[in-house]
Amino acid sequence: MDIMKLGTQLLMSKLSGGANADSGAVQNALGSLLGNGKTPDIGSLLSGLQSGGLGDIAKSWLGDGDNAPISADQLKNVVDENKLSKLASVLGTDEGSVISGLQEAMPQMVDKASSGGSLLDSIGGISGVAKLAKGLLGK
Repeated sequence: MDIMKLGTQLLMSKLSGGANADSGAVQNALGSLLGNGKTPDIGSLLSGLQSGGLGDIAKSWLGDGDNAPISADQLKNVVDENKLSKLASVLGTDEGSVISGLQEAMPQMVDKASSGGSLLDSIGGISGVAKLAKGLLGK
């Protein structure tokens, strides 16, 4: 399963019947929220977490252990609020429900993207990993 399908399924399951949109619309809206419309930009998301003081959360999502939770307020500081509102509108639900769904979906999407080296493509190869690691480790 690809990362966008995983995120779409997690978000739709979290909304459990509250969403009126089809999975294609949800996937497109999620892609616009977290990337370029087709694929999530995991590197930018991780960069946003780091610059927002959430480097420890980002590290946990990248690692093989448990994913640290992200609070609603932390998520709002990382994701553009206008895009959150648009996603809620597309889903036919409220922003709080979208945030709750993203709190579950985002860690799992990053976790899946970082499994088996596929994250390399998302963040610009080895140099992107080096830059990201430098930022996360504060060196």
